[in-house]
Amino acid sequence: MWSLRSVAGCRHLGAVGSLAVALGGWAAGTMPARDPFGLWFPRAADTARPGVLLALAGLTLLVVAWWRYGRLVADGADVRVRSTAVTLVWWTAPLLLAPPLYSADVYSYVAQGAMVLEGHDVYRHGPSVLAPDGIGGAAAASVGGHWTETPAPYGPVFLLLAKAVAAATAGHLLPAVLALRLLSLAALALLFWAVLRLAPRASTAGALWLGVLNPLLLLHVVGGLHNDGLMVGLLLAGTALAVRRGRWVAGSALVALAVMIKSPAALALLFIGVVVGRETAGPLIRRAAKGVLGPGAVAAAVAVGATLCAGTGFGWLRTQSVAGSIHTALSLTSDLGVALGETMYFLSGAETDPVKRAVQAMGLTLALALIAYLASCTARRMLDPLHALGLALLALVALSPMVQPWYVLWAVPLLAATAWNGRAGRALAILSAALVYVTAPDGRTPAYGFALAVVACVIGGQLLLRRSDFAAGVWLPSPRRPEDREPSRA
Repeated sequence: MWSLRSVAGCRHLGAVGSLAVALGGWAAGTMPARDPFGLWFPRAADTARPGVLLALAGLTLLVVAWWRYGRLVADGADVRVRSTAVTLVWWTAPLLLAPPLYSADVYSYVAQGAMVLEGHDVYRHGPSVLAPDGIGGAAAASVGGHWTETPAPYGPVFLLLAKAVAAATAGHLLPAVLALRLLSLAALALLFWAVLRLAPRASTAGALWLGVLNPLLLLHVVGGLHNDGLMVGLLLAGTALAVRRGRWVAGSALVALAVMIKSPAALALLFIGVVVGRETAGPLIRRAAKGVLGPGAVAAAVAVGATLCAGTGFGWLRTQSVAGSIHTALSLTSDLGVALGETMYFLSGAETDPVKRAVQAMGLTLALALIAYLASCTARRMLDPLHALGLALLALVALSPMVQPWYVLWAVPLLAATAWNGRAGRALAILSAALVYVTAPDGRTPAYGFALAVVACVIGGQLLLRRSDFAAGVWLPSPRRPEDREPSRA
């Protein structure tokens, strides 16, 4: 067994885990309905089950390697940026040719790109309008369940990228997916760059560990090809320019591009505006006006320009609530609303949906109140704006009517850059290690996934609280004295 007392040992174990995840995905991933290349196709149950077990085993090895890597960083090991980049390549490489893992969303991306290419209104219709034997037909046939009739909830910039992929690959599914994976790799590189620029020099290794090497990010951005990675990369790059370098116009423009991928990125404009306002000289009214209107005007101009260039129209303004209509078990407000609705129905025969919607609305109201409080703390210089933005995004995710495991990634890189070894960072480390288990390789959310997530949370919490030896020193050995530390060989 590799020695997990060195960065190189963690790198090798994590690469083996990533390879096992990829191999398991070839047997149990989210396969397309049809693939003329014959590489990705649904397997029989007797093949898929071992694939799931192999992927789970590999996932556990990757999480153990990642956790131990972070422990080495926390103990003061000399982990350089180049070493972290090499580790990222080792852990990412096995996933590059694997079929889509843990989600079928990428098929929607390809189908929506084909819809734009053929002139369909993606904000009124779902992929089902595509002809089965036409461009994007194979992607539309592979889209999961209700999503075949669902309009696109994404902004015009992402749809423009999806259109370019559909055009370049003539809608052939396998090349289109691999092209989108290249886009995911670009997002990963952008995240790496942005976290480097945002984190203090002394915290670089830890910030990259939590914010970029994170297994949750690798699985769902590289493996699952979610466009959240591109959104967060642009958001971080824009925020870095605006907050760290004072170039708020360029920063706001980049954040606007992130909004044109997925709308939650708009939250960054609020905190950029707070920084602009508090750094502006003059009376309070002038500072407030510049903070509110400045970044907002830049973002609005970029949004209008991007929409006109994409030619998709402004329908994206009315489809932002599409995802919220889908119930997911990770949404606390939706779960509470369902439980209260069922109770009211049992007691009085009242309709359940109004109760659920009311609880969801209260959750969003509470999220807005928390965001406003964090913005006010930033304005009074009580909180770092980047840290406050990370907490605000986390509050928005926690109280949203629809929550997916990868939504946590909206906040992870920001909080990694500002407090990777603080309470928020440690909580996110445990949460990341747990959420990787929620989704199965084929995109389902089975009961055993939630059970494994709970086990991971308990183990992670105990290890952080006790800081004791566990599993022969694999997880969290007791911190060594400074004079006992050995320099990393990688």
